[in-house]
Amino acid sequence: MSWDGGTVAVMSRMIFVNLPVTDLARSRAFYGALGFGINEEFSDENAVSVVISDEIVAMLLLEDYFASFATRPLAKGATGAIVALSAETPAEVDAFVRAGLANGGSPAKEKIEFPGMYGWSVLDPDGNHWEIVYMEQPQEED
Repeated sequence: MSWDGGTVAVMSRMIFVNLPVTDLARSRAFYGALGFGINEEFSDENAVSVVISDEIVAMLLLEDYFASFATRPLAKGATGAIVALSAETPAEVDAFVRAGLANGGSPAKEKIEFPGMYGWSVLDPDGNHWEIVYMEQPQEED
């Protein structure tokens, strides 16, 4: 979206989420178990490029390499951000978190359930917080 003082125009953009990690092989396995692909062209000894969708890429950077881009200290042991993704069904929410927990992740929060909304979250092996949420969409009337 762009704002020009009264009009909101939708434009296509990509998002690159950069996350610090301590072990690229472990991170590669964790994110692969969640069903994400790896872009080897942008992966090397310092980073793994995780393709979440056509518009979303998570760049997993070794902590020292991550720090070379940052202007403030790493938020070790603290939540720096919660990365939230949408799900198409409540079952997808459950499958995502269960896969994370079974592959080195740890619980982040209990499930959230409200009318029309269902979510759950998991921490990756380095403590990065991922939330996945299903939200009912209003049905169009004929």
